[in-house]
Amino acid sequence: MTNLKLPVQNPGRTAAMPFIMLTVLIDMISIGLIIPVLPVLVGKFTGSQADQAFWYGAVAFAFGIANFFGSPILGALSDRYGRRPVLLLGFCGLALNFFATAFSTALWMLIVVRLVGGAMQSNAAVCNAYVADITPPEQRAKRFGMIGAMFGVGFIVGPVMGGLLGAVNLRLPFIVAGSLALLNLMYGYFVLPESLPLERRRSFGWRAANPLASLQALSRLKAVGPLVAVIACNGLAQFMLFTTWVLYTTFKFGWGPLENGQSLAAVGVMSVIVQGVLLGPLLKRFSPQRLAVIGLVSSTAAYILWGVASQSWMMYAVIFANIFGATVNASIQSIISGAVDSHSQGQALGAVSSLNSLMAVIAPVIGAPLLGAVSHLPKGDWRIGAPFYFCAVLQLAALVLAFLHFRRQRRQRAEAQPAGAALKTEDVL
Repeated sequence: MTNLKLPVQNPGRTAAMPFIMLTVLIDMISIGLIIPVLPVLVGKFTGSQADQAFWYGAVAFAFGIANFFGSPILGALSDRYGRRPVLLLGFCGLALNFFATAFSTALWMLIVVRLVGGAMQSNAAVCNAYVADITPPEQRAKRFGMIGAMFGVGFIVGPVMGGLLGAVNLRLPFIVAGSLALLNLMYGYFVLPESLPLERRRSFGWRAANPLASLQALSRLKAVGPLVAVIACNGLAQFMLFTTWVLYTTFKFGWGPLENGQSLAAVGVMSVIVQGVLLGPLLKRFSPQRLAVIGLVSSTAAYILWGVASQSWMMYAVIFANIFGATVNASIQSIISGAVDSHSQGQALGAVSSLNSLMAVIAPVIGAPLLGAVSHLPKGDWRIGAPFYFCAVLQLAALVLAFLHFRRQRRQRAEAQPAGAALKTEDVL
């Protein structure tokens, strides 16, 4: 890394949001391209739907576990050598991942490729660090929202393109995604400026690069309490949804890459609408605690309805009806951020990120076998929704934990107030 030669930057080109927003958009489009077709490609190397579910889980697990251990290392390297070199390494990893997947001829090749690709890229985390580098603290929430919007737009465009290209040729989306990753590499090499000045860099240490250290920090977040378990249950349910969606709709409705691309785009549209437009007004109307509870109720119902859906249009109806479900993450993050002092913000949110990464590793280990166990059932059978019913149980557990935690906090605040003092509405559910 120290010998990586980068072009001399134009002193007049300072790091700014448009640079990194374009980087994130291209990155997410390239990732979104392969989502509708990767499970189908895995199926080309298997002899049954049960084997397809199992091996797709193995492929997803390979990327997740490599990314879980690789991301903290790359993040620490970005603190030492700057964001730009690590982003360039990530784009190289994505390009290698996509092109090698396109030309894979065996399952073991897919797994090896996903291991290497997962270990080489942590673009989302480094992009967030880039934004933090160039943004004053009071504007970071807004700037992170802009990055989130780019993720949403990329997740709309990518799956639709992947579905259309996959209907032409199953390997074509991977080639296009690899080309986009190379485009991002060229853009980063010649255009993207560095955001981290030399005086703010720090030495690399393996302790900081240890993902387990971040998880251990969760136990020290005394003010958060059961919300740690709420984050884990909610995150595991979401990652199981992403892991099993394509195969579930294929087994139950006979959807192909085109239909799956369109449905995933609908999820992206709802995410952009809720996160970018509705979240602000909703937070003015509801406290984060109440919004989190309402969102968990909505999500629990949504998973059950997805599982029992008997016709394709019902999947879309639930996607667009689950407005409050898309507010849970933002609400919980807001609560956690407000529960710790200003010196512990990075530790708290970093621990949350590590926990979510761990859930992404666990999700295919649970979701794929559940789907494989019901893969022999005829199309339309309600039991094929087993992974979604499990997600509903997770969301229900999160709901109970969150409700009890908020009620306990409300009681503690009431006891701490002087006799006769009224409890403010915004402090309760």
